[in-house]
Amino acid sequence: MAARKLVVAAIAALPFALAPVDYAQAQARTMYDGSWSVVVNGQTGECQGTFNYSVQIVDGIIGFGGEASVSGRVSPNGAVSVRVVSGAQSAAGSGRLSRNFGSGSFHGQSSGGGICAGSWVAQRTGG
Repeated sequence: MAARKLVVAAIAALPFALAPVDYAQAQARTMYDGSWSVVVNGQTGECQGTFNYSVQIVDGIIGFGGEASVSGRVSPNGAVSVRVVSGAQSAAGSGRLSRNFGSGSFHGQSSGGGICAGSWVAQRTGG
């Protein structure tokens, strides 16, 4: 059960995640910058279920306060690309944002070799 929670936490960070960002000093520079609500729908493997998360995008860099090592960006055309690593677990996600909404998919592998996949949707909540 603990392994499943860690996989879900790592996967859930996929659409919108990055190491700590200094939000106070960053200035909004893309139309995607601001607060977003993300709903992750794990459809296969060890991450089945629906999970809700709040994230920030600052200067096109995706920020999430999770414990995983994460890198991600939103390109000027709205393409989302992100990679999450937590111990022996890893995942990759992609998708697209519009000004206020977005969607995409993710896939990953748990430390036990289990595969996990699903989709995500996002909605701007502020900013």
